[in-house]
Amino acid sequence: GFDPLTVGDNTSITILAHIFESPYTYARLAEPVTVVPQTAAALPEVSDDFRRFVVTLQPGIFFADDAVFQGRPRELVAADYVYSIKRLYDPAVKTEHLFHFENARLLGLSELRRRVIASKSPFPYDEPVAGLRALSRYSFEIRLAQPNPRFIHVLAAPNYCGAVAREVVEAYAADLAAHPVGTGPYRLTEWRR
Repeated sequence: GFDPLTVGDNTSITILAHIFESPYTYARLAEPVTVVPQTAAALPEVSDDFRRFVVTLQPGIFFADDAVFQGRPRELVAADYVYSIKRLYDPAVKTEHLFHFENARLLGLSELRRRVIASKSPFPYDEPVAGLRALSRYSFEIRLAQPNPRFIHVLAAPNYCGAVAREVVEAYAADLAAHPVGTGPYRLTEWRR
């Protein structure tokens, strides 16, 4: 399937990298390996202790047309990345990619996940957490419990850091893996299982 969080095979990941876009990517053929903006307007603003990252997005990036958007263009905004990262922590989403963010120790998210598991309640996507929040329409902040100078590389992985629109996830919940809707240059038109 083609849900960025539940995919683990190389073929699907290759396809997903063309449908979903992460804030950053790698410069092709650059030596040494260089992270460059993709949907972000620039490299993140990083605190001196490498515990706070502020990502500012380019305005005017849109998701592919889909019936969920009812014929209206849907712009990519900071809240989409906040929602997409929070999906990793939702116990209902079976993903092998959570460790990338748990190892980085985003403030409050692992605790929220444990609370949801203990109470067997739905994941509260709208509950504020200290480690992840939208600052404005086009910028979001990530706060870590410990310094992590390489955290930008996590934000350059389209298979688990590509933005998804919340309304797409909610509309196709029963078969999300068959309905990838991203901001990338390609879209899935046909898939034979």
